[in-house]
Amino acid sequence: MTPLYARHKRTTLAIATAVAAGALLTTGLTTGSATADSAPTGKPALAGAPLLLSASARTSLVEEQQAAAPETAERIGLGAKEKLVVKDVVKDVDGTVHTRYERTYDGLPVLGGDLVVHESKSGATKGVTKATKAALKVASTTAELPAAKAEKQALTAAKAAGSKKTEADSAPRKVIWAADGKPVLAYETVVGGLQDDGTPNELHVITDAATGEKLYEYQGVETGSGKSLYSGTVTLGTTLSGSSYQLYDTTRGGHKTYNKSHTTSSSAGTLFTDADDAWGTGAASSSATDQTAAVDAAYGAQTTWDFYKSAFGRSGIKNDGKAAHSRVHYGNAYVNAFWDDSCFCMTYGDGEGNTHPLTSLDVAGHEMSHGVTSNTAGLNYSGESGGLNEATSDIFGTGVEFYAKNASDPGDYLIGEKIDINGDGSPLRHMDKPSKDGSSVDSWSAGVGGMDVHYSSGPANHFFYLLSEGSGAKTINGVSYNSPTSDGSSVTGIGRDKALQIWYKALTTYFTSTTNYKAARTGTLSAATALYGSDSTEYKAVAAAWSAVNVS
Repeated sequence: MTPLYARHKRTTLAIATAVAAGALLTTGLTTGSATADSAPTGKPALAGAPLLLSASARTSLVEEQQAAAPETAERIGLGAKEKLVVKDVVKDVDGTVHTRYERTYDGLPVLGGDLVVHESKSGATKGVTKATKAALKVASTTAELPAAKAEKQALTAAKAAGSKKTEADSAPRKVIWAADGKPVLAYETVVGGLQDDGTPNELHVITDAATGEKLYEYQGVETGSGKSLYSGTVTLGTTLSGSSYQLYDTTRGGHKTYNKSHTTSSSAGTLFTDADDAWGTGAASSSATDQTAAVDAAYGAQTTWDFYKSAFGRSGIKNDGKAAHSRVHYGNAYVNAFWDDSCFCMTYGDGEGNTHPLTSLDVAGHEMSHGVTSNTAGLNYSGESGGLNEATSDIFGTGVEFYAKNASDPGDYLIGEKIDINGDGSPLRHMDKPSKDGSSVDSWSAGVGGMDVHYSSGPANHFFYLLSEGSGAKTINGVSYNSPTSDGSSVTGIGRDKALQIWYKALTTYFTSTTNYKAARTGTLSAATALYGSDSTEYKAVAAAWSAVNVS
């Protein structure tokens, strides 16, 4: 689960992106008879841009790559005990195919063993991007530590983090832990219950199967008309069922909006219905049946869907044409919002007094983008990769807000400016100068990886602003910005649309679960090369923007 912001009272790893590490899931993809646009709608056909594949074409491509996985494993030099499982496939306009794989070793899932194979149109291997460079080998797959001891340790870790109603969701499973140096045999235990503020708990604890040492832990929990609280009167996708309308958008993969009625159970809740297809009042209410928060949530979901399809040719969070669902009125005065892979859903609390729902447009885009990250690079939600994960959601949440062109909520480089969590009208985060929130950092330093991921996201957010708009003073949509650089340099931006294309390309084809800031620089430069060329203005701007936040 990936709540929107960090709670200062927590002392352990803050909320994680749900990458259910090592989950060996095959998502639908394809080649062959793909029905595809040559580029995202209305955009020039860049050779390195992703094709928009039909669901059947995408599925065919995944099946082709999975069938060829044994040959691919041999070609790239994997060992006899290693197998590849397709997680995602991206096909570019020029025919290049990027296949993202999870690995198994002697039948066990490998956490941190993911890799991307880049192939030319002719099928020749152009390169491999790996989460770990270490050779995958362990002395034995027989555990010395009893599984019960690993489970006990995981429960202790969860309770220390403030978890309530703590219990193991399932027995510990044996895995190969390869995300942090030499691969080792380990257990992964997933602990349920609730976190200290009522957020569902899905704490993954990795334990050395020989010594019992805790190696890692992370959290896994990320048309009618309506009057919204934050975005004015909006058009909604709804469905007539009998004599009433449902908040069910069949035009965007079947998105539904449910009412949790101030409960915290794991159920979806009750689907919102209305007699006349006119939803909400436009005003905040503490009522558990209030439709206004549902209007904002549904509008946020459909706008996020439209943004990804228009900008990148992506059809839904998993790129399979299927929608997630949204849940509002979660908990009692719950001051957060989160994405959860396990239910493939977006959940919103109502904030202080149940009258400040966290359903603003950039929050919706932010949280659902955690789902996109989970289903692409799977950036581990801890250390520098966790900061990049959180920044990715800020970047695309910002993209959603600008894409909407909504007069009631104009696009800006502020995160959560509408929901007023701080109580003084200030936003949660500032992309032009992250340190303005009092906790984030503007530039990279050796200690960034030890920070809460909501604050270590600062250098990447700052990079994106500089790449988009450049350094110095600037006013956009009535908001004043003044972005500094760590080296005193002057950076010229290339525009937000190009910056978004570069970040998305890097996320989907060059980042892995263990990508850190240095690797992010390499990945975005590779993306700029694929899209615009290695001698392009865009490539040089990427390099300059990273240098300006002390990443070299």
